[in-house]
This record gives sequence, C-alpha cells and structure tokens, in this order.
Amino acid sequence: MKIVVTVKLVPDAGAVKRIDPATKRLVRTGVEMALNPFDEYAIEAALQLKERLGTDTTVTIFTMAPESSKETLRKALAMGADDAMMLSDPALEGSDVAVTAYAMAQALKKIGFDLILSGALSDDGNTGGVPGALAEYLGVPGLTNVRKIEEIDDGRIKVQRETDTGYQVVSGPLPALVTVTMAVGEPRYASLKGIMGAKKKTIGALSVTEAAIDRPVGSDGAKTEVVAITAPKAREKARVIEAADGQSGAQAIFDFLRERKLV
Repeated sequence: MKIVVTVKLVPDAGAVKRIDPATKRLVRTGVEMALNPFDEYAIEAALQLKERLGTDTTVTIFTMAPESSKETLRKALAMGADDAMMLSDPALEGSDVAVTAYAMAQALKKIGFDLILSGALSDDGNTGGVPGALAEYLGVPGLTNVRKIEEIDDGRIKVQRETDTGYQVVSGPLPALVTVTMAVGEPRYASLKGIMGAKKKTIGALSVTEAAIDRPVGSDGAKTEVVAITAPKAREKARVIEAADGQSGAQAIFDFLRERKLV
C-alpha cells in the first residue's frame, strides 16, 4: 500500500510574522519554516498504519512549497517516512484554496497513492478547505475528523469519525483521503538513527509542467482576492471593581453588562 501524507510548511511558531502591504500575503522569505503541527498527527497515523500493515507499505510525504524549504521535510523523513515529493514552481505563488487543491491533485495523480492522510487545519491559513477540495478534484471519498483508523482490508477502509457527541464508524472504498484529529496519537520524536537516515532519503520535485497542470495557477488562477487588511483593535484594559459585599458586586456586574447592551 502506498500512503501519501500531505503536509504544509508554515512559519515557525517563534518566527516574527508580517504581511506584505503590497501583496497582502504573509511574508515567507527569510522566515524559518516548520512542519504544520496538525500534519504531524497525520504523519504519525501513517507510520502507525505502516507498522500494522507490514513492509509492503510505504509512506511518502508530499507538499506544495518552494524548493528552498526542502530541508524542512527532513523532520518528517526522520520520523520514519520513506521519501518525499514537492510540487514546486514560482508560478504557484499566490494560489488560493481552490487553485492549491487542484494543483496538488494533479501532482498526486502523477505520484500515485492508495491512501492520502492529512491534518484537518493549517497553522497559518486555518481555512480547513484544502483537504475537501483535494478529495473532490481527485474523485475519491473524503473521510474527515478521523480519530482512529480501525481497519484496511479488501480494498476498503473503516474509521472512527469524531462528532460533537461521540464518534461514528464509517467506511469507504480505497483510494481515499482521510483527515485526522489529534486523537490519533501524539507524534513520535525522531530518533538519532532516524535523523541520520533522513539525510540519505530522497526528496523529489515536480514543476507545474511536469505535474501536467493545465489551468492558470498562482494569483492568475485564484478565485479569491484579499482587498484589505486591518489590524485588530487593541483590547481595553481590564476594569477592576471593588465591592463591599456580594450584592453590590453583583449589581456592578449587571450595570457593566447593561451598559454594553448584553442584558
């Protein structure tokens, strides 16, 4: 079985973030990049599956990112993934959710897969829209919010899907796309052996032409446009109220809420 884990490379949590006022996009040049934390859970789920299914199963990491970010993928390889592939082309800059999903789908068709695993959200954009659009472009079932992969057998996958009141057991045919939650298990740390081995593992790259992407991509293909960006208002300083007793304190809180028309 060939498992592909889609990951996004996002600015490191400790990096200073800023928006380019001209493009209205997050500036990534010169910023240290990291694996999207939500996608690390998808990598863990893939490695657990590989351990269960045996040596015939492989785990490939896939991302759409500049080639300059290639070495960031070594962490995923150090965790235990077999290899990695990038969709990398300057023409992709400025792609929105729909264009990103379409471009990734074309590249994934080239790579081939039996199962795609993905985190549910990204640490920067946080739209959660790419996995669903990706499943649609690929024409495969999309199983979302999965907390446990129960079984893969006879060309089908059975999972537990989280809900607000518990979980559902759902199944579907392979190939399929699955988004996982943090309940699948804490991502493993890379061992020293894994870190050393990752240096020898292959990270390939596809361009827009090589992926046979036949639609406009980047800003030219985007259906959405950011027209304005405004910084959030500064929070007011907390108001401290000293009350002589509970009754006067309750009255002060009520007056505060009524002043803001919340009661």
